[in-house]
Amino acid sequence: MQGMWRRLAGPRLEALAQSFPAVLVLGARQVGKTTLVRTTFRALPYVDLEEPRTRALFRDDPGFQIEARARPALILDEAQYVPDVFSALRGIIDANRRSNGRFILLGSAQPSLVRGVSESLAGRVGMLDLDPLTAREVARGRERRSWQDLWLRGGFPDALRGDFREWWEAYLRTYVERDLPALGVGADAILLRRLLTMLAHQQGGILNASRLGASLGVSHHTVRRYLDVLEQTYVLRRLPPYFRNVGKRLVKAPKVYLRDSGLLHHLLNITTRADLDAHPICGASWESFVLEELLRRERLVRPQTQFFFWRTAAGAEVDLVLERGSERVAIEIKLARGDRPQAVRALEAAMADIGAQRGVVVDQGSAAEPLRPGIERRGFSASLEWLP
Repeated sequence: MQGMWRRLAGPRLEALAQSFPAVLVLGARQVGKTTLVRTTFRALPYVDLEEPRTRALFRDDPGFQIEARARPALILDEAQYVPDVFSALRGIIDANRRSNGRFILLGSAQPSLVRGVSESLAGRVGMLDLDPLTAREVARGRERRSWQDLWLRGGFPDALRGDFREWWEAYLRTYVERDLPALGVGADAILLRRLLTMLAHQQGGILNASRLGASLGVSHHTVRRYLDVLEQTYVLRRLPPYFRNVGKRLVKAPKVYLRDSGLLHHLLNITTRADLDAHPICGASWESFVLEELLRRERLVRPQTQFFFWRTAAGAEVDLVLERGSERVAIEIKLARGDRPQAVRALEAAMADIGAQRGVVVDQGSAAEPLRPGIERRGFSASLEWLP
C-alpha cells in the first residue's frame, strides 16, 4: 500500500526502475511523491536535499556523498536544490552502466530538474510525472472517498483528508513565500493571487494574456511569465488546440485551467457540494475535473498520447481529443445527461472533421451505453476502471 491509497503510478515506477539506471519522479509539492517512492523501495536509503545541512554537504562534494550513501542504491528527494548532483550521477552511472534502478530522484520544480537531466543524464534516466489522486485510487484506499468528494476537495492527499480550504490557503502561502523564491522566481504575492482568482473565474477558457494583463494592470509579457511559472510548478495546465486542415476557421489559442479542483474551489470560496452546485463555475469545474482524471490515467498507460481540444470559430467544440499516433478519440464532457440527440449529432460531425475513429460522452450518470456507431455515453462512475 502506498500510504492511504494505492497509487496507479506504482507499477510504472517499478518498470522504469528496471529499465533505467535512474528514475526522476516529478510532481507538485505534497502530491505524494515521497510516500510513493519510499513505500515502493523500502530498502533504499533516503536523502532529503531540502534539509540545509545535508544540502550543504552535497553541494560541497556531491559525488562523494552519493557513493558513500548508495548501498547499493539511493533515493534523492528535492534534487533540484543541488544541480551538481546530476553531473556527479552521470559519472557514477557510467562506471556501472548495466545496473538499473540505482538512483530515484524526486523533485517538485520541473524546469530546473528537466534542464539538469537533459544536460547530464540523457539516456540514463526514466521520467514519471506523479499527479494528484484519481477517483479510481480514492475509491479503493484504506480510507475510501467518493468521486464527488474528490471533485470538491481535489486530489492532494492531505486536502482530501482534512479541511481542504485551510490546507490550500497554507499551501498557497508556502508556494509564494518559499517555493518560488527557492526556484529563483520573483513573484508579487498579491498579483499572483489576483491572477489565480481570475483564472479560477475563467476556468477552462481560451487564453487571452492581453486581457488578463489589462485587468491586472500589467503587461501581457508579465502575465505570460507568471503563467509559465504556474504551469511548470503543476498548478496550471494549458491545453493546446487541435489543428487539422478542414476548411474551417479554428480557435488557435490554448485553453487554460487550474489543474486541481480543490484549488479552484478554494479560490472561489466554494466549501460544500451545495456551494458548488449553485455556483456558475460548476459546469467548467466538472469539465476540468473529468478531463484531468482521464489525462492522469491515460499518461500512465500510454505515455506518448498527446492531448488537445478542438473548437471552430463558429462554436463547434470537442472538449478533449486524444491522439495516439494515427488513432484519435473525441471526448465530450457533460454536466447533465449526455445522450441528447442534438449533442450526439454535433459530436458525430466534429469527429468527421477531426478524423476521430471513436467518440465518447462522459456525464454524471452511472452506466455506459452505445449511442451511435463509434459513439458511446459513459457515466463517470462507470469510467473508473476504463480508458477511452
